[in-house]
Amino acid sequence: MTTTGLDEFALLDETWRSVTPDAARRMLIAAAHAFAGKGYHATTTRDIASLAGMSPAAVYIHYRSKEELLFNISLVGHETSLKLLSRIQGGDVVERLGNAVAAFAGWHAEFHTTARVVQYELGALSPEHHAQVAELRRQIDQQMRSYIADGVAEGVFDVPDLKGATLAVLSLCIDVARWYQPGGKRTPDEIGALYADLVLRMLRPAN
Repeated sequence: MTTTGLDEFALLDETWRSVTPDAARRMLIAAAHAFAGKGYHATTTRDIASLAGMSPAAVYIHYRSKEELLFNISLVGHETSLKLLSRIQGGDVVERLGNAVAAFAGWHAEFHTTARVVQYELGALSPEHHAQVAELRRQIDQQMRSYIADGVAEGVFDVPDLKGATLAVLSLCIDVARWYQPGGKRTPDEIGALYADLVLRMLRPAN
């Protein structure tokens, strides 16, 4: 991808708006694309710098290592998806869960490049960084679980295993990042709506 492509990506993905200065943001976006395309271990800092349109030495001005780049991508991605889930409000328990699933699945489609790295390169993080990301993942799990639990409490959802059901719902949404390609039959919003419908059908009591 050219540096122009990175500029377009930065404008489209609000995930990166909080990262400053511009050079640090460009480096993170380039790393996300490189990791998603080649995998973390096969990507070099030279690959990232080239994609960002900078010299290899420029990487270390903002990030101490390739692993720190991955950590920052993971941190921003998880914080963004947690905020997305946390701001679901209003409506009844069915609407809230449907909106949460639609938003979460839709984000993993629309920002699939970032999401792919966030979800599938966790094993490359250092133990300390992994622990920080794991706490964010716990909060994401807890937030989605609360939406399901609200429905169970009102007798709207039939869920014998709340923990297992939450894992199934999150896994369903997260997997979108693995297969989604732009220009397919469904837009991210359509995928979100489809997954919301599927989850609600899955959790409602059988007639």
